[in-house]
Amino acid sequence: MMTDLFSTFDPATSMNLSLNWLSTFLGFLIIPSTYWLLPSRYDSLFKTINFKLNSEFKTLLGPGGSKASILFIALFSFILYNNFMGLMPYVLTSSSHLIYTITLALPLWLSIMIFGWINHTQHMLAHLVPEGSPSVLMPFMVCIETISNMIRPTSLAVRLTANMIAGHMLMSLLGENIVSTTSQMIPMMLIFHIILFLFETAVAFIQAYVFSTLSVLYTSEVV
Repeated sequence: MMTDLFSTFDPATSMNLSLNWLSTFLGFLIIPSTYWLLPSRYDSLFKTINFKLNSEFKTLLGPGGSKASILFIALFSFILYNNFMGLMPYVLTSSSHLIYTITLALPLWLSIMIFGWINHTQHMLAHLVPEGSPSVLMPFMVCIETISNMIRPTSLAVRLTANMIAGHMLMSLLGENIVSTTSQMIPMMLIFHIILFLFETAVAFIQAYVFSTLSVLYTSEVV
């Protein structure tokens, strides 16, 4: 029995090397060559999702930033792949580590801010004061908007990490209970475990979509 629920998120190995992080890029090695040559159901599904996302992201970004939609589609695909890899047994869930999510969120947010302040300075300054704010409250609104803008990468990273950790902890608890439960309860526990796994699959997709969509919305404010 596990003495620590968070031990499932430990990236260490018996060789004292963090080889578990290789799962982040393992998909580039195991994708079969037929994926690139012959269309399959998975290929068609993935292309359909990408087409829908491309259309939505271009609408959100507008004509000034529509070319950047491919970047956010790649971001969505990368996060979705790592979320799905974490659902496999004995594979490290890299998206449940804050160092992974903040590495995605912080550089993206910094690049958006640098681009906006260099190319659209007046537009960025105007965002600090919401339209219709009283003159007396304008200094306070500038402080509030600045703080809310600065915590965006943290909120993106923590949201993804917390959601992935919560689901995996529930699955770990259920797995521990199956070992100690009676034989009559095992079928019910297995059914519940399958339902929870399907729920986690949906969460993995939703969190990748939320992360990429919020990144698009932040970008649309500066383009």
